[in-house]
Amino acid sequence: MKARQFTVLGLFAVLLGLMSATQVTAADLLPPQQAIQTASNQLQTKLQEKSFTKDFAQITQFVKQVIYPHTDFDRIAALVLGKLWKTASPQERERFKEEFQTLLVRTYSRAFVEFKDWSIRYLPLEMETGATKVVVKTEVLQPGIQPVSVNYRMLLSDGQWKAYDILIEGVSLVTNYRTTFSNEVKTKGSLNAVIDGLARRNAEALAAKNS
Repeated sequence: MKARQFTVLGLFAVLLGLMSATQVTAADLLPPQQAIQTASNQLQTKLQEKSFTKDFAQITQFVKQVIYPHTDFDRIAALVLGKLWKTASPQERERFKEEFQTLLVRTYSRAFVEFKDWSIRYLPLEMETGATKVVVKTEVLQPGIQPVSVNYRMLLSDGQWKAYDILIEGVSLVTNYRTTFSNEVKTKGSLNAVIDGLARRNAEALAAKNS
């Protein structure tokens, strides 16, 4: 149960943070941290709209718009599939990436509604000049419980810092999903079967939310 809570929280926390615990501004942060804070500010603003959290379709679309520019989904998909990515066909790669993105957006959106009192504390970030990879360390805070460590692996891509993995209390989201999908492929016999199952679950979940 604790691991599941960390996973949901981590998905929710990726590139966002509902508000800054230390009242930081963009000027106080380095570029990789600013990428997270930019999305944080957008989400915080949306939370002020009372009708927003009642419209799941609107939430899903907004979360998608917020996280896509700051997330390297191509790299995430390849890392999640691991060895399976190398043997997958171009069609399988594209289908998996699309359905996996939908899965993450659904999870972001659900958590966006459920978790409203979290705040983010940015820990000091040391960057060498010309660095293209960093780990942005943060703590997710909530009154009455211990801080949760949420760290973001980020890469400089086409002039923008993008996340390609998160670690919640040291546990990698990418590694967790890689294990899950690897086991599913062994059980179902093929990557295509796994993608079909993922697509079906996505469709059912979205239909249930919109009904």
